[in-house]
Amino acid sequence: MARGIDHIVHAVHDLDAAAALYRRLGFTVGARNRHAWGTHNHLVQFAGCFIELLTVAEPEKLGDDPLSSLFGNFNRRFLERHEGLAMLVLESRDAAADAEAFRVAGIRQSDLVTFEREGRRPDGGPVKVGFSLAFARDAGAPNIGFFTCRQHHPENFWNPAFQQHPNTAAGIAGVVLVAENPSDHHIFLSAFVGERELLATSTGVTVRTPRGEIQVMNPTAFRQHFATEPPELAGGARLAALRLAVRDMGTLRSLLQQARVDCAAVMGRTVVAPDVAMGATLAFEAQ
Repeated sequence: MARGIDHIVHAVHDLDAAAALYRRLGFTVGARNRHAWGTHNHLVQFAGCFIELLTVAEPEKLGDDPLSSLFGNFNRRFLERHEGLAMLVLESRDAAADAEAFRVAGIRQSDLVTFEREGRRPDGGPVKVGFSLAFARDAGAPNIGFFTCRQHHPENFWNPAFQQHPNTAAGIAGVVLVAENPSDHHIFLSAFVGERELLATSTGVTVRTPRGEIQVMNPTAFRQHFATEPPELAGGARLAALRLAVRDMGTLRSLLQQARVDCAAVMGRTVVAPDVAMGATLAFEAQ
């Protein structure tokens, strides 16, 4: 069965500023979390998926363990060159099986990786959350991190109270990668998602997952669809845009106007450009 989108990592230099930006955009932003390997995050939850705002706050804690190497150091290197969307994470029902499937397909970057951390309930009480991860690699996209994630204590992680957003956002409609030749990533995406049927057009490649679309566009198509410049591609394909489904576009636009957030209307979407959204293109569209 195909893997749906679990979350997107938005890597930033200033985590407090990123949390403040997302609140201005009308999102409910969770508390600051700290990882043992030095990264800190805030989460923006939806039903079944989320955005992870992340920075490397304590680089001295990075070690030789898999999560330091595959997650912490990846984001440290990413932030040395840019801000923006850094990692695409898919849901997992069995991360060990994912790692084996990735080995067979020739895209595996790691064996099974597990970790736990302490989370917080809305009342501030501590809870344990745990995850199993399987990392994959696209040789044509070294500036994008790819892995699958299985939740071990989902009842402690997901909370409907955190999934109610003043801007009426309901979830992730899709993510957009930009590549000089989108068809070069067809084989990788098919293996990573677990979906053989991909739609190829003159502007790119699209794979529909159980939760959201993954699109790969060429730079010209990206400019046409989002009226902004894509990330630079000297190092290979990049994660460029996050498409967010909202229930009420009028409420969203009113909120952004009141918050004085610069945005543009493009092909039925409301788009916040990377110079406002800390390196990411955020595109809001009707659910």
